[in-house]
Amino acid sequence: MIVQACINGVRDAAFHPALPLTPQAMAADCLACILAGAGEIHLHTRGADGRESLAAEVMDETMRLVRAAVPGTLVGVSTGDWIERSDARTLAAIAAWRELPDYASVNLSEPAAPAVMQALSARGVGIEAGLASVTDAERLVGITLERPPLRILIEIGEQDFDAATAVAEGIHAVLDKAGLRRPVQLHGMDETVWHFAGMAAVRHWSTRVGLEDGRLLPDGTLAKDNAALVRAAVEIYRRAAAQ
Repeated sequence: MIVQACINGVRDAAFHPALPLTPQAMAADCLACILAGAGEIHLHTRGADGRESLAAEVMDETMRLVRAAVPGTLVGVSTGDWIERSDARTLAAIAAWRELPDYASVNLSEPAAPAVMQALSARGVGIEAGLASVTDAERLVGITLERPPLRILIEIGEQDFDAATAVAEGIHAVLDKAGLRRPVQLHGMDETVWHFAGMAAVRHWSTRVGLEDGRLLPDGTLAKDNAALVRAAVEIYRRAAAQ
């Protein structure tokens, strides 16, 4: 079980004053999150204009700085199709990376997911299979992969607790029925961040927290930064382990 820090995501600077959007800021933030108890890092690489980018020069610079800041820490990135807005550009970028991330998230809701997973696997990059619906889970179990995903990322967007929990349970049921037993990381967004962090801790699954997913602490106050969110999640796991 780990608490992964998801440090920026698709958020813009207006979302939080401590949101790291440059490679230098990401590297410093990654170190703070690891010192706060995070086990891994997930980030969205950004170009000089602040926009998300998978271009080799952007990925390479970011990975070099982050690895220098947190050597030995597993670092993952997003491959969301909104980043390059072209499946061909996404695949070309992956083929051109020189400083490779340890893993990358692939959203099974996206049409090109199998091709992106194949491209990542060919480069030796691990895959977080991102499932946001039962349909995503059904698609995953129907795909033949050269190697199994590094982990299953159950990521729930629904904001109603009951509806969100039902989706998570449905996804897990599909995976369990298919016998696809990989490490699970469960996380929510905004209103459900702490709901699912607690559920993950009880079930001995991993979770992730950070400004990509939300900016509030469990008590509803604004977090100072990503490290504060990580510390709150680590405390949830500590309490769960003590029970």
